[in-house]
Amino acid sequence: MKGQYSVSVQNNKVKYEFTIKRNITIIQGDSATGKTTLVDLIREYQLDGADSGISLSCKKKCVVLEGADWERNLSLYDDCIVFVDEGNRFIATPEFARAIKTTDNYYVLITREGLETLPYSVNEIYGIHTSGKYADLKQVYHEFYSIYGVDSKNYNEKQDSKGGIEKVLCEDSNSGFDFFSAVFAQKYECESANGKSNIYKKLLASSKKSLVIADGAAFGSQMAKVMKIAEKTDCVLFLPESFEYILLASVFAKDSEVAKVLEHPEDFIESKDFFSWEQLFTALLTKISDGTYLKYSKKKLNPNYLSEKIRNAILNSEIMKGVELFIRG
Repeated sequence: MKGQYSVSVQNNKVKYEFTIKRNITIIQGDSATGKTTLVDLIREYQLDGADSGISLSCKKKCVVLEGADWERNLSLYDDCIVFVDEGNRFIATPEFARAIKTTDNYYVLITREGLETLPYSVNEIYGIHTSGKYADLKQVYHEFYSIYGVDSKNYNEKQDSKGGIEKVLCEDSNSGFDFFSAVFAQKYECESANGKSNIYKKLLASSKKSLVIADGAAFGSQMAKVMKIAEKTDCVLFLPESFEYILLASVFAKDSEVAKVLEHPEDFIESKDFFSWEQLFTALLTKISDGTYLKYSKKKLNPNYLSEKIRNAILNSEIMKGVELFIRG
């Protein structure tokens, strides 16, 4: 399953409209914010259709997964948008993560906790926002809003108001770390966290202002706790989709195939083949660079990416705006 899908569901009291474009979407929020009501509407429509008094519009079938028989029921769903409420304990289990990994579905997961077993994007975590009422029908209109919107403007404002950084903390220890440790080496201490789950621990143990570099495409489960400590310590978060995405966008974007994928990744990423967008970008970069002097290896950086021409192309790219100020400043 791939692509972007709009969902509209309503009864005579409430209406929800939202769009999803990745295989995993997270809805967060406190009690009484409408999360369970959304699932209830979809469940009732799933059971009784139009006789439920509910209207549901979507190009894909929307279903609710719940209960002790969730594994058997999941096997019956294909090419669906599957909703799971937080009351189902299986949502946080490794068994659930394994079960959905190669399915041809999208998943909307309602949870107040970070789901450590799943690689979901920081850009696909939402709350439910009540934006107004329709006086005639007495409906409450809901839309999803992004909780963690991260862009280069935030980095610039952070630097201007809080001053510079003292340390660079990278999620991985592979090609991405090789590149950033090389470009930052003359100015800052650079350290690998050896995995996204260790970033919080590293920040907690350090008194230094840090620039955190991590793959946003799979960092969603860490955001809540990392944001809390980042705000206290004036850390800066740089969360591109992935290091491979940076290279594709800055070095290979003139290739027509790459340009199409970067413009609308959701149209090219089959959920059953790639559990996160990060995996597609790695596969595409490996394919497009094969047989060239920029042949890419995730494990160890090809030194040609540190040549003056390629390095400058990366640092001067749109995606690096804000972050490159720490390098050049």
